[in-house]
Amino acid sequence: MKRDLVTIADIDASEFELLLGLSARLKHVLTSRQEHAWLAGRTLAMIFEKPSLRTRVTFEAGMHQLGGTAIYLAPDDIQLGERESVGDIARNLSCWVDIIMARTYSHASIVELAAHASVPVINGLSDLTPPCQVLADCFTLTELREDLASLRIVFIGDGNNVVHSWLLAAAIMGFDFTLVCPPGYEPDEFVLERARETAKGRILVTHDMDEGTAG
Repeated sequence: MKRDLVTIADIDASEFELLLGLSARLKHVLTSRQEHAWLAGRTLAMIFEKPSLRTRVTFEAGMHQLGGTAIYLAPDDIQLGERESVGDIARNLSCWVDIIMARTYSHASIVELAAHASVPVINGLSDLTPPCQVLADCFTLTELREDLASLRIVFIGDGNNVVHSWLLAAAIMGFDFTLVCPPGYEPDEFVLERARETAKGRILVTHDMDEGTAG
């Protein structure tokens, strides 16, 4: 059965740990210049509704480092849902490539791609959540602190799509998460409630800087 990464909620705690451990292994292999062509013969299609330096370079470089090939599809190349429906694009790309990554405006486009593709779909970023960014941030944290569950993460800013990924990651991995945001800039209520329903740690959204940063 194919697996998609549409949001961090698509993986459980054991899979989260597995991804972090695999990331550590791959980083060691890369920095020690060992052979690591595990994705030889595999092709990644990268759909970009909006341009991005970091998302394009990291995915493309990652596929190259693992022995695979990445195909960049710029906004004018594909025009998601305009020249062809999202479903048709997903079905066609599934005939030619092994993985699809998409950076879109609408989260619904990612969901529709995953529904119609027969190959795995990765959310490179949507208006709801960028799961890969927070997975990478959590990996960096594990390099500095061994146990994620013992951490308290404080995010100061608006309750944006990145915060949504942090909320879901906190619920899965059990660490405390606090958002300090201005009134009117809270995260999506559905995402917040879903995180709170399953969270083992404390999840706090506050407008008070002193409360949010205490300790």
